Amino acid sequence: MTAMAGDAQANLDFYAGVLGMRLVKKSVNQDDPGTYHLFYADGEGAPGSDLTFFPWGKEAARGRTGAGMASEVALAVSNGSLGFWHKRLEHYGIGSTYETRFGEYALAFQDHDGLNVALVEAEHAGAIWAESSVPGEHQIRGLHGARILERMLEPTTQFLTGIMGFRLIAEENGWQRYGLLAGQSGQHVDVGRAPASSNGRFGAGTIHHLAWRVPDDASELEVQAALALAGVQPTPVIDRFWFKSVYFREPGGTVFEIATDGPGFAVDEHKDHLGETLVLPPWLEKQRAQIEAHVPVLTMPGGHA
Repeated sequence: MTAMAGDAQANLDFYAGVLGMRLVKKSVNQDDPGTYHLFYADGEGAPGSDLTFFPWGKEAARGRTGAGMASEVALAVSNGSLGFWHKRLEHYGIGSTYETRFGEYALAFQDHDGLNVALVEAEHAGAIWAESSVPGEHQIRGLHGARILERMLEPTTQFLTGIMGFRLIAEENGWQRYGLLAGQSGQHVDVGRAPASSNGRFGAGTIHHLAWRVPDDASELEVQAALALAGVQPTPVIDRFWFKSVYFREPGGTVFEIATDGPGFAVDEHKDHLGETLVLPPWLEKQRAQIEAHVPVLTMPGGHA
């Protein structure tokens, strides 16, 4: 899942510091190389665990969550962890609210840019990170799910079930949960109807797109063909070096990505040193000097409680 942010250092301080996530890749937006692309994930940088950001700078305009876009990212934590997280967030002056969703316990809050985030107690296989400031038993283990808002539910829900292979799992308080396989942590999305909502606007504090995993190139081409046949107009396959991507908008307007699992974040860095230096795909290496002169120097957070 990829979101938009303001100041890059503030983003790093929050997600690597306050939330204790591992920075597994420090690179740049390949469509705008003067901007960072920061990847946070579980302890191993496993596919499907990463939450990434385009930090546009301190002067970046705030976005607006609304119809036709993802409205919240949910991150998985172990059962019994929410009390720890409530106190930790409170320590940093961040208010949070306990909720129950589809039988799961959640803690909802906003990050420094106003992005809606929820920590959800769930069984998740994500690896812990030994160097995190958060104890292993309470660490964020990966992506749990997302919420999207739609002015009309039917076009999106029919697309999810008819083209994407999801199934309706449950309905609750105006939300419908659609999932793949058993719909467990990392395998579902919640869709809510917001008929009176204005359209969302991209900017700091909003989610740009949701990515769905496929194992390899052949699987991605198969999905791309099915999307084209359904009239969705997917992009060509785009090589991002660590994975390959196809982008499209679902009928309600939310941007989706189909991304391959490989080759993975360790293709150009040792797994024990992910995220420690600025890494660029080969085709941007010739611009390294200009890029390094433009992006701000980032310092890893330290001394967090």
